[in-house]
Amino acid sequence: MNTEQALNIDELRALALASAQVADSCACEIASYPGWTRTPVSFPQAQMRPAGTLAGDPYAEPTFAEYHPHGTNYWSPDAPVAIHYFPYNRCAVQQCSVCLRYCLSYVEAGGYYVEPRIRALDVRHILDAPALD
Repeated sequence: MNTEQALNIDELRALALASAQVADSCACEIASYPGWTRTPVSFPQAQMRPAGTLAGDPYAEPTFAEYHPHGTNYWSPDAPVAIHYFPYNRCAVQQCSVCLRYCLSYVEAGGYYVEPRIRALDVRHILDAPALD
């Protein structure tokens, strides 16, 4: 896969299932990021490779609406991964070339800063929530 290959929900689930099979420890420590977190300075970005994207049409503005039907919030480790909602609709999917785990990544762009963020890909949280109209 390349960075521009859009992943559907079934492909994303397959990557998450593959990631769940990895038991080895690794310098990437992807498994220790169950919820969104600032990408640590020590994160070994050089060993990451693109696996696809959840971002849609680059000419359409994706929604900033979040999907939290069970009272979670953006930072919750058990927040749903709903690919049609923020921030997942802006995410890339990356794979560690050493341990083969997958993670979600995107860059939060606030008014005065940019902050790369990552979250481990966990099949238990991937939901097929309907897109907003």
